[in-house]
Amino acid sequence: MALDGIYLYSLVQDLKKSITNSKIDKINQPEKDEIFVTLRKDRKNVKLLISASSKYPRIHLTEVNKTNPLQAPMFTMVLRKYLIGGKIIDIEQIDGDRLLNIYIEATDELGFNSIYILVVEIMGRHSNITLVRQRDNKVMECIKHIGADVNSYRILYPGVTYKYPPKSKKLNPFNFSKIELEDYIKENTISFDTNIFSSIFTGISKPLSHHFYSEYSKSENNINLDALCDFMKDITNNLANNSKFNITVDSNGNFIDLFSIKLNNIDNEHNSLTFENPHIMMDKFYLIKDKQERIKSRSINIQKLLTTNIDRCLKKEEKLTSLLKKCEGKDDFKIKGDLLTSYIYTIKPGSSSIELLNFYSENEEYMEIALDPNKSPSENIQSYYKKYNKLKKSEESSLEQLEKNEEELQYLYSVLTNIQNCESYIEIDDIKNELISTGYIRNRKASKNDKKSKASKPLHFVSSEGIDIFVGKNNIQNDYLSLKFANKNYMWLHTKNIPGSHVIICSTDIPDKTLMEGATLAAYYSKAQTSSKVPVDYTLVKNLKKPAGSKPGMVIYHTNYTLFAEPSELNSFNLEKI
Repeated sequence: MALDGIYLYSLVQDLKKSITNSKIDKINQPEKDEIFVTLRKDRKNVKLLISASSKYPRIHLTEVNKTNPLQAPMFTMVLRKYLIGGKIIDIEQIDGDRLLNIYIEATDELGFNSIYILVVEIMGRHSNITLVRQRDNKVMECIKHIGADVNSYRILYPGVTYKYPPKSKKLNPFNFSKIELEDYIKENTISFDTNIFSSIFTGISKPLSHHFYSEYSKSENNINLDALCDFMKDITNNLANNSKFNITVDSNGNFIDLFSIKLNNIDNEHNSLTFENPHIMMDKFYLIKDKQERIKSRSINIQKLLTTNIDRCLKKEEKLTSLLKKCEGKDDFKIKGDLLTSYIYTIKPGSSSIELLNFYSENEEYMEIALDPNKSPSENIQSYYKKYNKLKKSEESSLEQLEKNEEELQYLYSVLTNIQNCESYIEIDDIKNELISTGYIRNRKASKNDKKSKASKPLHFVSSEGIDIFVGKNNIQNDYLSLKFANKNYMWLHTKNIPGSHVIICSTDIPDKTLMEGATLAAYYSKAQTSSKVPVDYTLVKNLKKPAGSKPGMVIYHTNYTLFAEPSELNSFNLEKI
């Protein structure tokens, strides 16, 4: 991502206008590495988001709301103690890099005015947020504690003297001279290529360096110091006076990157969205990406558990299939036993084999049957019957286990699909509770401080013709919709032999368009979401039956029809999500 020093420079200029002299009203920490600071200025509230996420660290004003934990983390409590009621007096970017200082004047516990610095380090997995008291440079608290075993350069935890990250030897793009540029190039090996700007200056990402190179190289084929100085001054002047914030978008509408300048070298595969306000753009850019990343991180253990169990089922299926193949030869042992029984009086004791007419064969050829010379004819016969019975029982048991294994495999795939479609933490908790109820996760004893959260509700849509459509987000909801909620004459839809959600169309008279919309929803919220022409079965709810002892979400049906739906066409329908 191009949330680099150049972008932060533009962002800081805007933040200085927006939140300087504002009063800190509330501080919340909905995520372990993210805080929301509610500010009051000119009788209006604004919300500042500061994130130390290793994937998407950032700082900007936001309108997003998140649920706060029942008990505030220690970092939040310390910030509230020292900063609530305080006033933001300045915001400073350090050396043009991804490092910001927010200066806050607040009254300390003795009633004296003190200045605190909220240091925001936006540096990938090294990102952090630290509260520092200015008068003695003491760390009051930080959102991520760093010990000597993690970082040999500095440590971060309450009570230590704050030390800034190692200062880059590169030049500050907003404050450098031609002499400094000459000295830096002499001391370092600089190549005239797409990375030239990121190699010389701090806070310039490689994607942005590629853009600068394409503009600079139009007139220069080597490093012309005067031209380079003029080029960088033009860039910084434009940033200070007339920033244009852009998001690059691919042909499918997916966001790729963000920049604080107008891009002129967008290729044929990419487009650009321009914003006047950097905060609105960042809200739009990170809302989905950050949410998906956090949900993925929150569900990683459940996904690992499911993957492990799926692998176990696949190995079991392989072994059972191999055993069934072996059992295919069971009838041969029975035939040999029957032939030996028919010709028992012709078997000589101590014989190692005998040739007998196989009257089971159409050609009635002779069959050679091996014998154990140490066993009597009767014992040899019993030996063949025992082998036959053993394989027969193994086959019956394997078929039964294979059926149960297939059911379990389909269930695990359905849960994995439900996780991939999750849109909130509550939905993940619902799936976790489902896995506890089915025995895949051991249920821990609830503590006194645990508060039972409300279960999420099924997705609710209204078709283009005004008919309600409900979609289950997990197997517990699937059972509820299909077996309890739905009228017996409502329409039920599900992808054919593919794990997915149960869909209920709440009508006894369904137009073709609404039926297709329901089928598309069933295809979209299934394992075949990225496929085309997905087969979807539909039948009346009264035709559904749940086998005794079956897992959640498992139903059987016989009277049904099938149509094909395109998941990618979901956005083309005029569906309203309630």
